Parts: sequence; C-alpha cells; structure tokens
Amino acid sequence: MPGTRAVFYVSDGTGITAETIGHSLLTQFTNTRFESIRISFVDSVERAEMAAARIRAAALTHGTRPIVINSCMDANVGAALAESGALMLDVFEPFIGPLERELGETREHRIGQAHAIVDFDQYHRRINAMNFALTHDDGMSVDYDGADVILVAVSRAGKTPTCVYLALQYGIRAANYPLTEEDLEHDNLPARLRPHRRKLFGLSIDPVRLQQIRQERRPNSRYAQLDTCRREVAAAEKMFRAERIPTLSTTNTSIEEIASKVMTTLGISRVMF
Repeated sequence: MPGTRAVFYVSDGTGITAETIGHSLLTQFTNTRFESIRISFVDSVERAEMAAARIRAAALTHGTRPIVINSCMDANVGAALAESGALMLDVFEPFIGPLERELGETREHRIGQAHAIVDFDQYHRRINAMNFALTHDDGMSVDYDGADVILVAVSRAGKTPTCVYLALQYGIRAANYPLTEEDLEHDNLPARLRPHRRKLFGLSIDPVRLQQIRQERRPNSRYAQLDTCRREVAAAEKMFRAERIPTLSTTNTSIEEIASKVMTTLGISRVMF
C-alpha cells in the first residue's frame, strides 16, 4: 500500500501499554495511513535484532520510514531496535526524568513491570469481572443484580467488545442485552430490564455500518439486509428516547471512548489496571 507508514509497537511484555499510548497519539493524524504491528516479549538483544530486521523490511515494502513505539526497559534492547533506522518513540522516557527528580528515586529497569501483578485483590476482581461479562454476554444470563452496567443495543452494535474492555481494564462487571425483534415492537423497555434502569446504557450505530458488519457474519441473510438494519436501529433509538436511556453511537467511536463515556455517564469510578 503506497504511502502507508508502518508502526511497530515493541515491548518486553505484552505490548498493550505501547499500543494503547501509540494509538492515542496516531489518531491525531488523520491524513496518514498506518499499518500497525505489535511485537511482544522483546526481552533480549537477539530478539531486538530480529525485530529490527522486520522493521527494516517494512521500510523497503512501504517506501517510508517506520515508526517504533517502544516500551522496552533494557537500554541495550532499545539500542538494537534503533539500528533499524526507524523513528524511535519511547513511551516512558518523557516522564521518567521528571518523576525521578520529583520522587528522589531512580526507576527500576524491570522487564514486564508495567503489567506485573501488583495487587492480587485487584487482579482477581478483573478476572471475576471478565467471567461475569462472558456469562452475561448477549443475554445468556439475565440475572443482572450483580452488574455495574448493562449495555443495550441491537445485534453487532459493539456490546460484547465494550463489556470485555470494561472488565479487563477496570474490573467492571458489565453485562449486555441484545434487543430482539420482539423487543423492538414496543417503545418501552423489555420487562427484565426495567428493575435495572439506573444501570442501562444504550449503544446505537449507523445502519450502513451495521449492514457491513452483519454481512461479514451472515452474508446475504435477512439479518444483514440494509432495510432490516435501518428498521432495528430506528426502533432501538426510539425506545432509548422514550425511556430516557443515555445513548452513544459506536459508528466512529473507539472502544476506549465508549467505555469512558459509559463510566462517566453512569458515575462509575474504577482504577485502571
């Protein structure tokens, strides 16, 4: 793809930190096409040299200088990566010096520290929240007493990935309820949701985008027809308005943004893991 800029998220751990920060940065540049590649567990010079070879190959393929967003702690690993000739962006470097001066403490260069299990109670809360999200996915379980939030939407509007993100990142017990054709015949909430009104958050989506997503899942089905998508989205939005359920369109909104809006609107406060 001519003109595409390869972006490598390189880490001595999972790479989640580098990718999260890097994605936030790159979304500010809308006129450039990016190809994202995550290289995890680069915890030795040898692996860094292998990663550097991939980065150089990407430069030849695209004809543009790659970008490396790096969260590796070992300076030797960073130096080996820099041999690739890419633009090197260390996600921690701008903050380490000021923090060391402020705290009077030198950082520890521990591999994987950013995602180490520091607090087992928090870790188990996150795992329990993930199990809750999976158990309560797409209306499989409708026992919502333990839920922090219930996402309500038509099928394929982004409920499941948002619930998983809320669980893994914040330990939030998120359930989701798929609006069926029967539900959408009425303007009022389904009976099983009414006792949990304060936990509800509606997700909507552009019908054309919904049709594209459904077409990938069930090609040429009635479920994926544009008329079906338009009818379902319109009925869902009408219900949300009638019941005064807070709503957000997921069409051009990242999962991170959706989760933040849900938490802010419902007054849910959690510490990011």
